[in-house]
Amino acid sequence: MARHILDATEVGIPGWRVVVVCPEGPLAEALRAQGSPMVTAAVSPADGTGRAVSEVRAVLRRLAPDLLHTHLAFADLIGVAAVTGLRSGRGERIRLVSTEHGISGVRGYFQPGRMSAAAKSAAHRARLHRTDHVIAVSESTREQILEQWGRGAPITVIRNEVDPPSDVPAPRPGLRVLSLARLAPEKRIDQLLRAMSLVVAEHPEATLTVAGDGPLRDDLERSSAELGLQNAVTFSGFVDSQDALASHDVVVQLSVWENLSYTLLDALSRGLGIVATDVGGNSEIIPAQCLVDSADVRTIADTIRRQGVDLMQRPSPEPLVGGRERMTGRIASIYEEAGR
Repeated sequence: MARHILDATEVGIPGWRVVVVCPEGPLAEALRAQGSPMVTAAVSPADGTGRAVSEVRAVLRRLAPDLLHTHLAFADLIGVAAVTGLRSGRGERIRLVSTEHGISGVRGYFQPGRMSAAAKSAAHRARLHRTDHVIAVSESTREQILEQWGRGAPITVIRNEVDPPSDVPAPRPGLRVLSLARLAPEKRIDQLLRAMSLVVAEHPEATLTVAGDGPLRDDLERSSAELGLQNAVTFSGFVDSQDALASHDVVVQLSVWENLSYTLLDALSRGLGIVATDVGGNSEIIPAQCLVDSADVRTIADTIRRQGVDLMQRPSPEPLVGGRERMTGRIASIYEEAGR
Protein backbone atom coordinates (compact mmCIF):
# COMPACT_ATOMS: atom_id res chain seq x y z
CA MET A 1 0.00 0.00 0.00
CA ALA A 2 2.78 2.44 0.90
CA ARG A 3 4.53 1.69 -2.39
CA HIS A 4 1.32 2.35 -4.30
CA ILE A 5 0.76 5.69 -2.56
CA LEU A 6 4.35 6.78 -3.13
CA ASP A 7 4.19 5.89 -6.83
CA ALA A 8 0.81 7.55 -7.35
CA THR A 9 1.79 10.77 -5.58
CA GLU A 10 5.16 10.98 -7.30
CA VAL A 11 3.54 10.73 -10.73
CA GLY A 12 0.43 12.65 -9.66
CA ILE A 13 -3.27 12.07 -10.25
CA PRO A 14 -3.94 14.26 -13.33
CA GLY A 15 -6.30 17.11 -12.55
CA TRP A 16 -6.25 16.55 -8.79
CA ARG A 17 -4.24 17.82 -5.84
CA VAL A 18 -3.59 14.91 -3.48
CA VAL A 19 -2.75 15.31 0.21
CA VAL A 20 -1.84 12.12 2.08
CA VAL A 21 -2.93 11.65 5.70
CA CYS A 22 -0.84 9.02 7.49
CA PRO A 23 0.83 8.26 10.83
CA GLU A 24 4.37 9.43 11.48
CA GLY A 25 6.78 6.76 10.23
CA PRO A 26 8.49 5.41 7.09
CA LEU A 27 5.69 6.40 4.70
CA ALA A 28 5.59 9.95 6.05
CA GLU A 29 9.37 10.21 5.75
CA ALA A 30 9.31 8.96 2.17
CA LEU A 31 6.54 11.40 1.22
CA ARG A 32 8.54 14.29 2.66
CA ALA A 33 11.62 13.15 0.75
CA GLN A 34 9.78 13.23 -2.59
CA GLY A 35 8.06 16.54 -1.75
CA SER A 36 4.49 15.25 -1.73
CA PRO A 37 1.84 17.17 0.27
CA MET A 38 1.03 15.26 3.45
CA VAL A 39 -0.35 15.57 6.97
CA THR A 40 0.64 13.32 9.86
CA ALA A 41 -2.06 12.28 12.31
CA ALA A 42 -2.89 9.51 14.78
CA VAL A 43 -4.76 7.36 12.25
CA SER A 44 -3.22 3.89 12.69
CA PRO A 45 -5.03 0.89 14.25
CA ALA A 46 -2.78 1.33 17.29
CA ASP A 47 -4.37 4.74 17.89
CA GLY A 48 -7.85 3.24 18.16
CA THR A 49 -10.95 3.72 16.04
CA GLY A 50 -12.39 6.68 17.95
CA ARG A 51 -9.26 8.75 17.88
CA ALA A 52 -8.51 7.91 14.24
CA VAL A 53 -11.99 8.98 13.13
CA SER A 54 -11.65 12.23 15.08
CA GLU A 55 -8.24 12.96 13.55
CA VAL A 56 -9.42 12.31 10.00
CA ARG A 57 -12.49 14.49 10.54
CA ALA A 58 -10.27 17.32 11.79
CA VAL A 59 -8.15 17.12 8.63
CA LEU A 60 -11.26 17.01 6.42
CA ARG A 61 -12.72 20.06 8.10
CA ARG A 62 -9.45 21.95 7.58
CA LEU A 63 -8.88 20.96 3.95
CA ALA A 64 -12.54 20.59 2.83
CA PRO A 65 -11.59 18.20 -0.02
CA ASP A 66 -13.90 17.03 -2.78
CA LEU A 67 -13.02 13.40 -2.15
CA LEU A 68 -11.49 11.05 0.44
CA HIS A 69 -9.58 8.04 -0.91
CA THR A 70 -8.88 5.31 1.67
CA HIS A 71 -6.49 2.36 1.53
CA LEU A 72 -6.57 -0.87 3.58
CA ALA A 73 -9.32 -2.16 5.86
CA PHE A 74 -8.87 0.08 8.91
CA ALA A 75 -8.78 3.28 6.85
CA ASP A 76 -11.75 2.11 4.77
CA LEU A 77 -13.88 1.68 7.89
CA ILE A 78 -12.86 4.89 9.65
CA GLY A 79 -13.18 6.81 6.40
CA VAL A 80 -16.90 6.05 6.17
CA ALA A 81 -17.41 7.40 9.70
CA ALA A 82 -15.13 10.40 9.17
CA VAL A 83 -16.88 11.84 6.11
CA THR A 84 -20.38 11.59 7.57
CA GLY A 85 -22.04 15.01 7.58
CA LEU A 86 -19.00 16.91 6.26
CA ARG A 87 -18.97 19.10 3.16
CA SER A 88 -16.35 19.93 0.58
CA GLY A 89 -15.17 23.46 -0.14
CA ARG A 90 -17.87 23.59 -2.83
CA GLY A 91 -20.60 22.79 -0.34
CA GLU A 92 -21.18 19.26 -1.61
CA ARG A 93 -20.80 16.07 0.41
CA ILE A 94 -17.30 14.62 0.39
CA ARG A 95 -17.17 11.64 -1.96
CA LEU A 96 -15.56 8.40 -0.79
CA VAL A 97 -13.36 6.05 -2.85
CA SER A 98 -11.46 3.05 -1.49
CA THR A 99 -8.76 0.83 -2.96
CA GLU A 100 -8.62 -2.83 -1.91
CA HIS A 101 -5.02 -4.03 -1.86
CA GLY A 102 -5.19 -7.10 0.35
CA ILE A 103 -8.38 -9.14 0.63
CA SER A 104 -7.44 -12.81 0.94
CA GLY A 105 -9.24 -15.60 -0.87
CA VAL A 106 -8.19 -17.99 1.91
CA ARG A 107 -10.96 -17.07 4.31
CA GLY A 108 -10.00 -16.63 7.94
CA TYR A 109 -6.29 -17.21 7.32
CA PHE A 110 -5.30 -13.76 8.55
CA GLN A 111 -8.01 -13.48 11.22
CA PRO A 112 -7.75 -14.68 14.85
CA GLY A 113 -11.03 -16.63 14.62
CA ARG A 114 -14.29 -17.18 12.76
CA MET A 115 -16.23 -14.64 14.81
CA SER A 116 -13.66 -11.93 14.13
CA ALA A 117 -13.64 -12.74 10.41
CA ALA A 118 -17.45 -12.69 10.26
CA ALA A 119 -17.65 -9.36 12.11
CA LYS A 120 -15.14 -7.70 9.79
CA SER A 121 -16.93 -9.00 6.70
CA ALA A 122 -20.22 -7.59 8.00
CA ALA A 123 -18.59 -4.22 8.65
CA HIS A 124 -17.21 -4.09 5.12
CA ARG A 125 -20.55 -5.10 3.59
CA ALA A 126 -22.16 -2.20 5.42
CA ARG A 127 -19.51 0.40 4.54
CA LEU A 128 -19.61 -0.49 0.82
CA HIS A 129 -23.18 0.86 0.71
CA ARG A 130 -21.80 4.23 1.84
CA THR A 131 -18.84 4.24 -0.57
CA ASP A 132 -19.05 5.91 -3.98
CA HIS A 133 -16.54 3.71 -5.80
CA VAL A 134 -14.20 0.79 -5.04
CA ILE A 135 -10.94 0.15 -6.86
CA ALA A 136 -9.65 -3.43 -6.89
CA VAL A 137 -5.99 -4.01 -7.75
CA SER A 138 -6.75 -7.22 -9.67
CA GLU A 139 -9.65 -9.19 -11.12
CA SER A 140 -9.05 -11.68 -8.32
CA THR A 141 -9.48 -8.92 -5.73
CA ARG A 142 -12.73 -7.84 -7.39
CA GLU A 143 -14.03 -11.42 -7.23
CA GLN A 144 -13.19 -11.65 -3.53
CA ILE A 145 -14.95 -8.37 -2.78
CA LEU A 146 -18.11 -9.68 -4.43
CA GLU A 147 -17.89 -13.11 -2.80
CA GLN A 148 -17.09 -11.93 0.71
CA TRP A 149 -18.73 -8.50 0.97
CA GLY A 150 -21.33 -8.45 -1.80
CA ARG A 151 -22.39 -5.61 -4.07
CA GLY A 152 -22.58 -2.20 -2.46
CA ALA A 153 -20.63 0.16 -4.70
CA PRO A 154 -19.33 0.16 -8.27
CA ILE A 155 -16.05 -1.78 -8.53
CA THR A 156 -13.33 -1.06 -11.09
CA VAL A 157 -10.11 -3.01 -11.52
CA ILE A 158 -7.03 -0.79 -11.75
CA ARG A 159 -3.89 -2.86 -11.47
CA ASN A 160 -0.78 -1.63 -9.72
CA GLU A 161 1.74 -0.62 -12.37
CA VAL A 162 5.43 0.22 -12.40
CA ASP A 163 7.78 1.96 -14.81
CA PRO A 164 10.59 -0.24 -16.13
CA PRO A 165 13.91 1.16 -14.88
CA SER A 166 16.00 2.85 -17.54
CA ASP A 167 19.33 1.29 -16.57
CA VAL A 168 18.47 -2.42 -16.67
CA PRO A 169 21.17 -4.58 -18.31
CA ALA A 170 20.16 -7.34 -20.69
CA PRO A 171 18.91 -10.42 -18.81
CA ARG A 172 21.43 -13.22 -18.43
CA PRO A 173 21.18 -16.84 -17.33
CA GLY A 174 21.95 -17.51 -13.69
CA LEU A 175 20.75 -19.14 -10.50
CA ARG A 176 21.07 -16.29 -8.03
CA VAL A 177 17.68 -16.71 -6.38
CA LEU A 178 15.93 -14.06 -4.26
CA SER A 179 13.10 -14.19 -1.74
CA LEU A 180 11.89 -10.68 -0.89
CA ALA A 181 9.20 -11.15 1.74
CA ARG A 182 8.33 -11.07 5.41
CA LEU A 183 9.62 -14.19 7.19
CA ALA A 184 6.17 -15.38 8.20
CA PRO A 185 4.16 -18.59 7.69
CA GLU A 186 2.03 -17.20 4.85
CA LYS A 187 5.15 -16.71 2.68
CA ARG A 188 6.10 -20.45 2.79
CA ILE A 189 9.83 -19.83 2.73
CA ASP A 190 10.32 -23.24 4.35
CA GLN A 191 9.15 -24.79 1.06
CA LEU A 192 11.56 -22.60 -0.87
CA LEU A 193 14.45 -23.89 1.27
CA ARG A 194 13.45 -27.48 0.52
CA ALA A 195 13.27 -26.69 -3.19
CA MET A 196 16.67 -24.98 -3.09
CA SER A 197 18.25 -28.09 -1.57
CA LEU A 198 17.22 -29.91 -4.77
CA VAL A 199 18.46 -27.09 -7.01
CA VAL A 200 21.83 -26.93 -5.25
CA ALA A 201 22.23 -30.70 -5.50
CA GLU A 202 22.21 -30.35 -9.30
CA HIS A 203 23.74 -26.87 -9.53
CA PRO A 204 26.24 -26.30 -6.70
CA GLU A 205 26.77 -22.71 -7.87
CA ALA A 206 23.13 -21.78 -7.12
CA THR A 207 22.53 -19.36 -4.26
CA LEU A 208 19.52 -18.04 -2.38
CA THR A 209 19.19 -14.70 -0.63
CA VAL A 210 16.38 -14.60 1.92
CA ALA A 211 15.75 -10.88 2.36
CA GLY A 212 13.46 -9.41 4.98
CA ASP A 213 12.76 -10.28 8.59
CA GLY A 214 9.95 -11.72 10.66
CA PRO A 215 8.92 -14.19 13.36
CA LEU A 216 10.20 -17.28 11.52
CA ARG A 217 13.77 -16.11 10.98
CA ASP A 218 15.36 -18.37 13.63
CA ASP A 219 13.33 -21.39 12.47
CA LEU A 220 14.24 -20.80 8.83
CA GLU A 221 17.94 -20.38 9.60
CA ARG A 222 17.82 -23.64 11.53
CA SER A 223 16.05 -25.41 8.64
CA SER A 224 18.62 -24.07 6.20
CA ALA A 225 21.43 -25.56 8.29
CA GLU A 226 19.63 -28.89 8.61
CA LEU A 227 19.30 -29.03 4.82
CA GLY A 228 23.03 -28.40 4.43
CA LEU A 229 22.54 -25.04 2.74
CA GLN A 230 24.90 -22.98 4.92
CA ASN A 231 27.10 -22.08 1.93
CA ALA A 232 24.22 -21.46 -0.47
CA VAL A 233 21.71 -19.44 1.57
CA THR A 234 22.15 -15.96 3.03
CA PHE A 235 19.67 -14.35 5.42
CA SER A 236 20.29 -10.70 4.65
CA GLY A 237 17.59 -8.97 6.71
CA PHE A 238 16.08 -5.78 5.34
CA VAL A 239 17.54 -4.65 2.00
CA ASP A 240 16.85 -2.07 -0.67
CA SER A 241 14.47 -3.99 -2.92
CA GLN A 242 15.69 -2.44 -6.18
CA ASP A 243 19.34 -3.17 -5.36
CA ALA A 244 18.42 -6.74 -4.45
CA LEU A 245 16.50 -7.30 -7.67
CA ALA A 246 19.39 -5.87 -9.71
CA SER A 247 21.80 -8.46 -8.32
CA HIS A 248 19.69 -11.62 -8.75
CA ASP A 249 18.35 -13.75 -11.58
CA VAL A 250 15.17 -15.34 -10.23
CA VAL A 251 12.56 -14.13 -7.71
CA VAL A 252 10.54 -16.75 -5.83
CA GLN A 253 7.31 -15.93 -4.00
CA LEU A 254 5.32 -18.87 -2.59
CA SER A 255 2.67 -16.84 -0.77
CA VAL A 256 -0.61 -18.28 0.49
CA TRP A 257 -2.28 -15.31 -1.24
CA GLU A 258 -1.33 -12.24 -3.25
CA ASN A 259 -3.62 -9.57 -4.67
CA LEU A 260 -1.13 -7.92 -7.02
CA SER A 261 2.46 -8.08 -5.86
CA TYR A 262 4.85 -5.19 -6.40
CA THR A 263 7.75 -7.61 -5.97
CA LEU A 264 6.56 -9.57 -9.01
CA LEU A 265 5.90 -6.38 -10.99
CA ASP A 266 9.41 -5.12 -10.26
CA ALA A 267 10.88 -8.50 -11.23
CA LEU A 268 8.91 -8.36 -14.49
CA SER A 269 10.23 -4.88 -15.22
CA ARG A 270 13.81 -6.13 -14.91
CA GLY A 271 13.44 -9.25 -17.05
CA LEU A 272 14.05 -11.60 -14.14
CA GLY A 273 12.88 -15.17 -13.84
CA ILE A 274 9.82 -15.57 -11.61
CA VAL A 275 8.44 -18.50 -9.64
CA ALA A 276 5.19 -17.88 -7.77
CA THR A 277 2.17 -19.69 -6.43
CA ASP A 278 -0.94 -19.71 -8.59
CA VAL A 279 -3.01 -17.60 -6.21
CA GLY A 280 -4.86 -14.31 -6.34
CA GLY A 281 -3.77 -11.92 -9.06
CA ASN A 282 -0.49 -13.68 -9.88
CA SER A 283 -1.85 -15.35 -13.02
CA GLU A 284 -2.99 -11.94 -14.29
CA ILE A 285 0.57 -10.68 -14.66
CA ILE A 286 2.77 -13.78 -15.09
CA PRO A 287 2.35 -16.79 -17.42
CA ALA A 288 1.62 -20.41 -16.56
CA GLN A 289 5.24 -21.56 -16.80
CA CYS A 290 6.04 -19.39 -13.76
CA LEU A 291 3.19 -20.66 -11.56
CA VAL A 292 3.57 -23.51 -9.07
CA ASP A 293 1.83 -25.33 -6.25
CA SER A 294 3.61 -24.56 -2.98
CA ALA A 295 3.24 -28.20 -1.87
CA ASP A 296 5.14 -29.55 -4.91
CA VAL A 297 8.78 -29.04 -3.97
CA ARG A 298 10.16 -30.87 -7.00
CA THR A 299 8.20 -28.70 -9.45
CA ILE A 300 9.26 -25.56 -7.59
CA ALA A 301 12.90 -26.65 -7.93
CA ASP A 302 12.51 -27.47 -11.62
CA THR A 303 10.80 -24.14 -12.29
CA ILE A 304 13.55 -22.23 -10.48
CA ARG A 305 16.14 -23.99 -12.63
CA ARG A 306 14.28 -23.28 -15.89
CA GLN A 307 13.61 -19.66 -15.02
CA GLY A 308 17.27 -19.23 -14.17
CA VAL A 309 19.01 -20.88 -17.10
CA ASP A 310 16.49 -20.57 -19.97
CA LEU A 311 15.80 -16.94 -20.86
CA MET A 312 13.00 -17.99 -23.24
CA GLN A 313 11.04 -19.32 -20.25
CA ARG A 314 11.04 -15.97 -18.47
CA PRO A 315 7.88 -13.82 -18.52
CA SER A 316 7.51 -10.87 -20.87
CA PRO A 317 7.23 -7.38 -19.32
CA GLU A 318 4.38 -6.62 -21.76
CA PRO A 319 1.74 -6.23 -18.96
CA LEU A 320 3.68 -3.18 -17.75
CA VAL A 321 3.25 -1.13 -20.93
CA GLY A 322 1.73 2.17 -19.84
CA GLY A 323 3.24 2.12 -16.37
CA ARG A 324 2.40 4.45 -13.51
CA GLU A 325 0.89 7.19 -15.68
CA ARG A 326 -1.69 4.77 -17.05
CA MET A 327 -2.52 3.73 -13.47
CA THR A 328 -2.91 7.28 -12.16
CA GLY A 329 -4.86 8.35 -15.23
CA ARG A 330 -7.39 5.60 -14.55
CA ILE A 331 -7.59 6.61 -10.89
CA ALA A 332 -8.37 10.18 -12.01
CA SER A 333 -11.26 8.87 -14.11
CA ILE A 334 -12.71 7.16 -11.02
CA TYR A 335 -12.46 10.41 -9.07
CA GLU A 336 -14.37 12.21 -11.80
CA GLU A 337 -17.03 9.51 -11.91
CA ALA A 338 -17.45 9.53 -8.12
CA GLY A 339 -17.98 13.28 -8.20
CA ARG A 340 -20.91 13.16 -10.63
